[in-house]
Amino acid sequence: MAKAVFHPAWIPESADPSVERLKRVRVIAGAVAAFGVYTFVQHKFDTTEVLGNMLTASAVLLFITPLTVGVMLFVWRRTGTVRQLRGPLLDSLKLLLLFVGLVVVTVFLWQLSTSLGGVALVLLGFAALWLTGILVYAAVHLSGNYFGSAAVHRCLPPLLASVTTWLMAVPDLVTGDLHGLSLSLGIVFILGAPVTVTAISFLEMNRLRRRYGIRLRAHPAALPIPRPVAPPAYPPPGGFVPPQATPFPPGNRYNPYHYGSPSGPYPQSGPDARHPQGHPPGPGARQNLYGQGPYGT
Repeated sequence: MAKAVFHPAWIPESADPSVERLKRVRVIAGAVAAFGVYTFVQHKFDTTEVLGNMLTASAVLLFITPLTVGVMLFVWRRTGTVRQLRGPLLDSLKLLLLFVGLVVVTVFLWQLSTSLGGVALVLLGFAALWLTGILVYAAVHLSGNYFGSAAVHRCLPPLLASVTTWLMAVPDLVTGDLHGLSLSLGIVFILGAPVTVTAISFLEMNRLRRRYGIRLRAHPAALPIPRPVAPPAYPPPGGFVPPQATPFPPGNRYNPYHYGSPSGPYPQSGPDARHPQGHPPGPGARQNLYGQGPYGT
């Protein structure tokens, strides 16, 4: 279900699979680091704090994503129209609203399941756990195309990812919330996400510019469509290349593929159409079924 919902057909495939693998590794490493800090450093896993962070991240996504896209639309208006991008923009907005709505429903189910008991706890807890699995898959997958914004502009996903992670890290730096870590480790933990995301985003946009000529400031309608490079055609092993045409030259009497053709050994019409000697063989003669080849009569 997560793949069907958060990987629709209108989202283009990545132009650089190696960058996509880097993004997924970074997301998984960030989740493991956060889980380790909450579990082994703070010696507690506060479910309420985790759910509150999920709602905060959803609110930041819902606010900063349209704002950043709006700024880029203002920049792109110099070289094109916004009407050309209406379709992919609406599709990307629907996917963002769907993800945020799913986060809110999941948090509500977890809070409700912890406050109830008995059969309701089992049913609601199972539903919340199932939705959490969908959210984990969606977060890992959407880290590449960022809610389908790659359908609008290939450089939008790295830009949105960088802006969002920095806005999530700034409040912790301002308030001094180091999550129970020392000053140095706390700063490293807080800045780890925005620094790594920005580095990967810079790498992705640099490759898009060098390989495909895609620049962030250019209108998407004027950009080339990146296509995968076809694999090189390798020769057969051993250096042997089979012949590409028949070895018999046109008109050769031994060419079995030119039987009955104007260049073949037999005429097309007249008394000699089937018998080159002008008359059929006698009753006791042995007829050659293979023509006047090297094994003739």
